[in-house]
Amino acid sequence: MEDDTRLPLEGVRVLDLSRVLAGPYATMVLGDLGADVVKVEHPERGDDTRHWGPPFAGEGEEKESAYFLAVNRNKRSVGVDLKDAEGLERVKKLAAGSDVVIENWKRGALEKFGLGYESLRETNPGLVYCSITGFGPGPDEKRPGYDFLVQARGGIMGITGQPGGEPTKVGVAISDIVCGLFASNAILAALHRRAASGEGARIEIPLFESTLGWLANRGQEYLITGKDTGLIGNAHPSIVPYQTFDASDRPIVVAVGNNTQFARLCEVLGHPELAEDGRYATNPDRVANRESLVSELQREFSKRSADDWAGEIRAAGVPSGPVNTLADVFADEHVKGSGMLQNIDHPSAGPLEMLASPILVDGGRLPIRHPPPTLGQHTDETQDDWT
Repeated sequence: MEDDTRLPLEGVRVLDLSRVLAGPYATMVLGDLGADVVKVEHPERGDDTRHWGPPFAGEGEEKESAYFLAVNRNKRSVGVDLKDAEGLERVKKLAAGSDVVIENWKRGALEKFGLGYESLRETNPGLVYCSITGFGPGPDEKRPGYDFLVQARGGIMGITGQPGGEPTKVGVAISDIVCGLFASNAILAALHRRAASGEGARIEIPLFESTLGWLANRGQEYLITGKDTGLIGNAHPSIVPYQTFDASDRPIVVAVGNNTQFARLCEVLGHPELAEDGRYATNPDRVANRESLVSELQREFSKRSADDWAGEIRAAGVPSGPVNTLADVFADEHVKGSGMLQNIDHPSAGPLEMLASPILVDGGRLPIRHPPPTLGQHTDETQDDWT
């Protein structure tokens, strides 16, 4: 992206009263898009994730955890104790000059400080105020929410894992991340409405309900049939073949989306007759006869390496690829050439290579304008700029 390109949220001010992951992820998205995000942290402890390690980048007291670095780029940090009268007054002034306030405190906790929506909109009627909570209105509305718990209670673990094996959480805190994406989307929508009407908004994004919201086809399948297909590993409940197979050296993914792709796959595997077999002619046929078809395909995949198969299958127009380790991912030529990896200088951790935003605007990738801040790094410079 050109240095003089105007970012979509340039001029938007965001006061970030959130911590850990869901809220900081949402504000990172807004910061990537150009918003000026000021992150309020306790001046001594800071965000909890600053201490979630190892691993850490840098050394000594100023080292930064990988966890914190991952979700706090393009922000400024202000160290304030809300229990200090002067500090609280400063945060209120920051809120008065903000377009957006986002928080993930316990329900009702910020009202005690005069930082709830009703209090802040008295001086800032156009404020977009977003609360990330554990559970929405209902019997459990006052319970805290944690990603691991919500993945379990919300059904994600119940559909993730190998058949007959242990239910498994997703390898990153995906409920937190998706909740943050819902939050950033809702905030953008509220800003769009405000541009037309001048009207602010009170937004709530419950972690539990947002997890239910991305059960997607698996949730709808249960609502239609009343049947839970449970753990199906890397297979797809309603598309075949759409799963991993064991090549001679490591697993390979094959994602057949239609009958034409299935016929091409069969050609590459040296068994074009399978596409004409009445048991496998259409996707519903293949789903009904999943076990026998997968057995036939697995027999062929075991004869060659994942890279050999993937190259030929992709050349035939069928999505395929090996299952990569992180080392494989960051050695991938597309990853290296995509601009997703950016080098920055961090004030305490030194030179860092970081993942950037996946968003492209006007043909360019959104830049990392500011490295993740050190604790309270911008306390002095934001003393008067929003008041």
